[in-house]
Amino acid sequence: MNDDALRALVEECWTALEAEQTTGERRLRVAQLPGATDGEPLSVAVDHDGHRHLLVPIHSHRKVRPGLDGPVLRLNRRVLEDEQTYQAYADLACLRDDLRDLFTELCVDVLGAAGELPDNQVKALYRVLDRWRALFKSQGAPLGPDQLAGLFGELVVLNRLLSEDPSAHRLWRGPEGHRHDFSGGVNAVEVKSTTEGEGRRPRIHGLDQLDAPEGGTLCLAWLRLHPTTAAGSGTAFVNMVEQALHLCDDEGALLELLAGAGFHLSDSERYQDVRFAIREERWYRVDADFPGLTRLMLRAAGLSVSALDVEYTIDLSGKTPASLPPDDMSRVIENLIRESV
Repeated sequence: MNDDALRALVEECWTALEAEQTTGERRLRVAQLPGATDGEPLSVAVDHDGHRHLLVPIHSHRKVRPGLDGPVLRLNRRVLEDEQTYQAYADLACLRDDLRDLFTELCVDVLGAAGELPDNQVKALYRVLDRWRALFKSQGAPLGPDQLAGLFGELVVLNRLLSEDPSAHRLWRGPEGHRHDFSGGVNAVEVKSTTEGEGRRPRIHGLDQLDAPEGGTLCLAWLRLHPTTAAGSGTAFVNMVEQALHLCDDEGALLELLAGAGFHLSDSERYQDVRFAIREERWYRVDADFPGLTRLMLRAAGLSVSALDVEYTIDLSGKTPASLPPDDMSRVIENLIRESV
């Protein structure tokens, strides 16, 4: 059973359980997931408070890993019995109803892993939890002002792409170390953001950042952002992240990309007051008339290129090069979208 089928199965079961009459405070409404894995069937459940659960069967003498006790997830040992059966479970519960979508993705991952370990499904559960915990875990220092502005600018472009194609997060290549922030096969976009009030002087990192894909085109999107207060105008940084997660069709993949960019969902509270207003936005086609220094240009001039870690600033403050009109900007987005299919 593929991920889409598993997702539909668990959602259907939870919806049916939520429609049933509420049981006693310590009771669960339970539905088995037949055919979801090759091993002993797992179950889903809904408790008295409406929280969703995934139940992984375990041996009656087996303990459950401690340490996961809210505020979002809780894992404990639970025994369910009736007149004919007695079964112990590792009970994974989601205590935040606003995170149900993410919990569904987590459960789908568990079901997939349990199918690969039918004789030790609780080990599969732990493996998935460890992977997700590493993804959500705060790592290192928080993003600085320039990093936040840069990531905000990339999210502006990402959300435009996702609004046209929910799979377009696959075009976001910057967090993976690609030389361009967004790249398909022959089309690429590099995003530069600044909070400076004057001039248009993006910083270029490396001798290949302004090289277009072979046989393709490269555009540079430049945004002037104005930091605002929490009560002021503009858009909250965390809202941009939430919008991207809402629009995309693979939250897990997008969370990995965000982590690669230095943002972890568990750090959202750090950035609650971070907001930006877009004061200016210009897109440029990076062609032969565009200012820059690239490896290809140096080689074409007959120069041997052995310099490393090259960074430089270009000045786009004048009338040339001319920025793209809105219709051409839209066509850049359309061309990228075609490459995400």
